[in-house]
Amino acid sequence: MIEVADLKKSYGSIQALKGVSFEVQAGEIVGLLGPNGAGKTTIIKTLTGYLQPDSGTVKVNGFDVLTNSREAQAVIGYLPEQAPLYPELTVQSYLKMIAELRGIEPEEQFEKISSAVHSVGLGDYLTRPLAHLSKGYRQRVGIAQAIIHNPALLILDEPTIGLDPTQIIEIRQLIKRLSEHSTILFSTHILPEVEMLCDRVIILMSGEIKAD
Repeated sequence: MIEVADLKKSYGSIQALKGVSFEVQAGEIVGLLGPNGAGKTTIIKTLTGYLQPDSGTVKVNGFDVLTNSREAQAVIGYLPEQAPLYPELTVQSYLKMIAELRGIEPEEQFEKISSAVHSVGLGDYLTRPLAHLSKGYRQRVGIAQAIIHNPALLILDEPTIGLDPTQIIEIRQLIKRLSEHSTILFSTHILPEVEMLCDRVIILMSGEIKAD
C-alpha cells in the first residue's frame, strides 16, 4: 500500500528526513512514533502530496505520488493535525461540500455521507455548526471527511492530540473499527497509543528510522 525509498527533505539548513525507507502492507495499522521534530508530519505531508521531497520515491497503492498525484490522492483519506474545518458550516453542509470536492456523484452523496456519519457517531449532530462542537466531535468530523470516499489508505496526523481522556479512548476505538476496511498510518508521540492500536510501529528520531 505504501512504498517509501530513500526519502530526503530539508527546510533550509535543517534536514528533516535523512533517507527514510519503509513499506506498509494492505490491511496493516502502522504507527509513526517519535518526539516533536522527528519527521513524522514531513513524511505524512509527502505521502499525501502536500510536500515535495528533495529526493527519493513515494508510492501509494502503486502510484507515484509525484508523477501520479491525483491517482494516489484518490485512494487516500487524510486527517492533518489541525482538521480542515469551516466553523460557520453545519456538519451536514460541510460533509456535502467534501463529497463534492471528492467528486462523488450526486446520487451517491447521501449514502456516502450517511455511512461516514454513522461510522464516527455524528448522527445527532448533523445540523450543529462546527463552531459549536467540542474538540472531540470536531475531530470526529475531521475523520468523517477523511473516510467519506471509502479510502484504501487512511492517514491520521496526531489524531488524539488535545483531547481529554474519554475522547482519546473513543477516537482509539474508532480507529480500530476503521481498520476493518482501510490500511491505517498514523503519527503520535504517545507510546501507549501505538501499543493499543498498532500491528507495527516505526520509531523516528531526528529524521531517521531507529526501529521498525
